[in-house]
Amino acid sequence: MKFYNSIGPNPRVVKMFMAEKGLDIPRDDVDLITGENRQQPYLSVNPAGQTPALELDCGAVVTEITAICEYLEELHPTPPLIGTTAKERAETRMWTRRVDLKIVEPLANGFRFSQGLAMFQNRVHCIPQAADDLKAITQEQLGWLDGLVAGRTWIVGERFTLADILLYSFLDFGAQVGQPLNPATANIAAWFERVKARPSVAASA
Repeated sequence: MKFYNSIGPNPRVVKMFMAEKGLDIPRDDVDLITGENRQQPYLSVNPAGQTPALELDCGAVVTEITAICEYLEELHPTPPLIGTTAKERAETRMWTRRVDLKIVEPLANGFRFSQGLAMFQNRVHCIPQAADDLKAITQEQLGWLDGLVAGRTWIVGERFTLADILLYSFLDFGAQVGQPLNPATANIAAWFERVKARPSVAASA
């Protein structure tokens, strides 16, 4: 297999997932700064022009971070990062979806429409006037999540999962682009430090 890597939180999610599983997949770095991802030959790999992508041994390509992680989980079920039972997998997918829609999407677009505008304005439809509201939504939803994770070690409970990897990767990115974690969300702040101590964080940086 070949992993098409780049800077940014999306590839980091998969790299952290792989590190947790002890996987070392050959990488091909794609230069997002120069827009290599929006040109051939990369568009033949992923017509959406996004990273990461995973090229399988058969030549097929899987894109979208949750799909890549699900595929790797099926090939390498230990340690489980999605779940070993139908109930566990459903819980992980539920929380991953919530994190993605409620926090990751507004955080990422808040960046693209402001600090990242110069890079993204000719690549995607940007709405600069929406940036501040998107950042505010991110913080509001983190406040919502903060109340739900009280007393838990990880997002799902006592299982470290893809939901934790996804949220950590984007909150760490957000702190670098003008969206720091509000210290008032004390449960999330404590959770963040627990994740930060995992070897997979350094391995995926």
